[in-house]
Amino acid sequence: MAGHSKWKNIQHRKGRQDAKRGKMFTKVTKEIILAAKGGGDPAMNARLRAAIDAAKAVNLPKDKIDTAIKKGTGELASEALEEIIYEGYAPGGVALLIEAVTDNKNRTVAEVRHILSKNGGSMGAAGCVAWMFDRKGVFAFDKELYTEDQLLEVGLEAGVEDVLDDDDSWQVQCSVEDFHAARAAFEAAGIEPLSADLSRIPQNLVAVDVETGRKALRLYDALDDNDDVQNVYANFELPPELVAEME
Repeated sequence: MAGHSKWKNIQHRKGRQDAKRGKMFTKVTKEIILAAKGGGDPAMNARLRAAIDAAKAVNLPKDKIDTAIKKGTGELASEALEEIIYEGYAPGGVALLIEAVTDNKNRTVAEVRHILSKNGGSMGAAGCVAWMFDRKGVFAFDKELYTEDQLLEVGLEAGVEDVLDDDDSWQVQCSVEDFHAARAAFEAAGIEPLSADLSRIPQNLVAVDVETGRKALRLYDALDDNDDVQNVYANFELPPELVAEME
């Protein structure tokens, strides 16, 4: 599980997204509200553009997207939301970075701590694992449609840092600052990504065995099921046999 798109596939395993549609609606709505605080024009706000794309991917209705943007810009009243990052460990010493959005910090930290302890993980001090992850703009492109050379030719002038082979897709990474420019360059060239988002990429991966991998995935799912948790990032590499079970 070395690549970002592989990780995304695990996040959205077959049948899981439909079963959690209500929770996904809540999460993408929160992200739009927060992103829109930086400006309501997605053409000038890379985070908002990514948030809108994520909302469309789970079929959030357009009127709800528009309402969320207006809440973020202050045109409509909204609950006071706060972004928090928790750091901790999963079984096997795997690093976890947990992004949450909440209107009640005490409730959320208690729930996250409980989920971690119940599933063999632990909460860490601020800064204990954050340094292991880099904030990046990440695109995935279909290998059957585009070559590595095509992506590099378009992307290098727009700030693309790397093109990685990720099984059935290409993973393209850039800095957060270059995300908008890279996306615009690909669009201008008629190159359509499978996904485009702002993510946290682990600098190094920790290989785990099948048993530890299953435990880590159970913890991941439990965290992801929490309404206040927006994203969970981890630095584990699953064994091939466990990856095959989820495909």
